[in-house]
Amino acid sequence: MTKPLTGKIEIIPVDLLNKQRPLVEDLKRLATSLGLEFGWHYLLDISWIISHLGPVAGKRILDAGAGTGVIQWYLAAHGAEVISVDRMSRAYLPTRFRTRFRVQGLRSQDLAPISDLFRRDTSAKASVGSRVRNITGLFDPRRSAGKVLVYNQDLNSLEDLKDNSIDAVVAVSALEHNNPEQLKIVIAELLRVIKSGGLLLATLCAARDENWFHGASQGWCYTNDSLRDIFDMTADTPTNYDRYDELLEALKNCAELSDNLAAFYSRSGDNGMPWGVWDPQYQPVGVYKVKQ
Repeated sequence: MTKPLTGKIEIIPVDLLNKQRPLVEDLKRLATSLGLEFGWHYLLDISWIISHLGPVAGKRILDAGAGTGVIQWYLAAHGAEVISVDRMSRAYLPTRFRTRFRVQGLRSQDLAPISDLFRRDTSAKASVGSRVRNITGLFDPRRSAGKVLVYNQDLNSLEDLKDNSIDAVVAVSALEHNNPEQLKIVIAELLRVIKSGGLLLATLCAARDENWFHGASQGWCYTNDSLRDIFDMTADTPTNYDRYDELLEALKNCAELSDNLAAFYSRSGDNGMPWGVWDPQYQPVGVYKVKQ
């Protein structure tokens, strides 16, 4: 009998885009409908996470470092209850998200009433058409089966969540904004709230020989050994870091990602692809861990 997989560390290969083509196209359509753009490698990250997550309907899933990113909306659309955690406040989450999805605040201060947004529209002299769209959108027939609970909180102190209360945690290129010492604290806190047998699925940035800090994106790139230590995984945890150079070369030559680089990259040098010049300096790596 094959031993169940309890963990792995995988640099995400670009051929995943074709292997998960229906999912990739679904994600693109959802992002477009919500007025969102993908980070330069996020299609890889999100496809990798969802492909390992399995059915989500009826599950309670924590999106760590969620912002207003796509994955929480995808999960809610497929019937999950998503705890959307970010240190950045989303109290005034735009109506385009609230009208399409059932959105609440985990605490009263986490999400302002939608009436407050209409008042802000009025004070900002938003067009009548815009206000009408906001109101009629509340009756959008596409409204999701699941829901999103906004929780404006630092990941190292999820004080409003009980031990063993979450079916899975997902994190899309968010955890690398912690240095190794901080990240250990965050991972311990995420594991605290996951049920026994539940999943932690996180994407970060891979480093070949030693950890290093990518200043433009304010993110750390981690070696296989560092990730294994930080996520408390065994020495025999499967990994493909031996293919680091091959996978990075394939990423650099990926036309689908390079030809569809989000417009926001061209407006600044402080991001993962400074000034919109396609030149990957790191590559995404996924960590899969089952809580024992």
